[in-house]
Amino acid sequence: MADLAQSKVDRIARLDATPWQDAGARGGFWSGIFSSISDIWGRRELLGLLTRRELKSRYKDSALGFLWSLARPLTQLFIYYLVVGQFLGAARSIDNFAIYIFAGLAIYTLFQEIVAGSTSSIVVNSGLVKKVYFPREILPLATIGSALFNFLIQFVILIVAAAFVGTLAFGPNLLYGVGSLVLILIYATAIGLILGALNVYLRDVQYLVEVVLLLLLWASPILYSWPQALQHLPAWLGQIYLNNPITLAVISFQEAFWSPGSDGPVLDHLWTRMGIAGLIGIVLLFFAQRWFTRLQGDFAQEL
Repeated sequence: MADLAQSKVDRIARLDATPWQDAGARGGFWSGIFSSISDIWGRRELLGLLTRRELKSRYKDSALGFLWSLARPLTQLFIYYLVVGQFLGAARSIDNFAIYIFAGLAIYTLFQEIVAGSTSSIVVNSGLVKKVYFPREILPLATIGSALFNFLIQFVILIVAAAFVGTLAFGPNLLYGVGSLVLILIYATAIGLILGALNVYLRDVQYLVEVVLLLLLWASPILYSWPQALQHLPAWLGQIYLNNPITLAVISFQEAFWSPGSDGPVLDHLWTRMGIAGLIGIVLLFFAQRWFTRLQGDFAQEL
């Protein structure tokens, strides 16, 4: 009994000696952002561990492993190419329709996986959140690493297919692909942080996100060309549609890997549109991070 009592006293003493860590927002706007970045960088090993864990758990005990990451996009590609392209005739107005679809699907699937995974990341890891302190942003960021790995596999297939068909050209056009990727990462991260925090307090969010992402797939110029969409929209709504960051990212990715060998429309001032969308996205990301940090102090209690 004496040993047990002494052990309890020692544990209390260690807890008293441990510095207090505030899980909520700290400092002002800019100081808080730099403090959060410093915390995440200091726990980068944990971020890498969680990313690897998510990749391994997704295909655990699977014979084909990571190859399953190709199953959904390739199945979608086949169905859309057959039904939309051949049966409904969309392929007749779009050159190299398979590459056109796959380029759009690849970049949109990255956005979809990051947003969907980030939304549920806090709730899925509730046991970890309630046991130990760490920057909660690490959980949504881990889904980004996992989604990027899956995107890389699809990207390799896209490069091979584009080279075979003849739509791949090594030149300045490839910079559109880089810009598209950056745009998707900025907006997906910002939206994922917001929805991930909100989902802790309202669990219906993750189900609503699935529906919205499905609608957004059809609202993006993946299965049809953007001039076709503009024909059915008022002028003001058409401009909103074209300057949507997801639409810009899809068009830019197609510009990089489909347009060089295809007779497709060119969106004017594409770089300017992407630049403006990127700046707005960075501001959104800063505010999303601060909002997430302000709410994370109550995550453990809510979970």
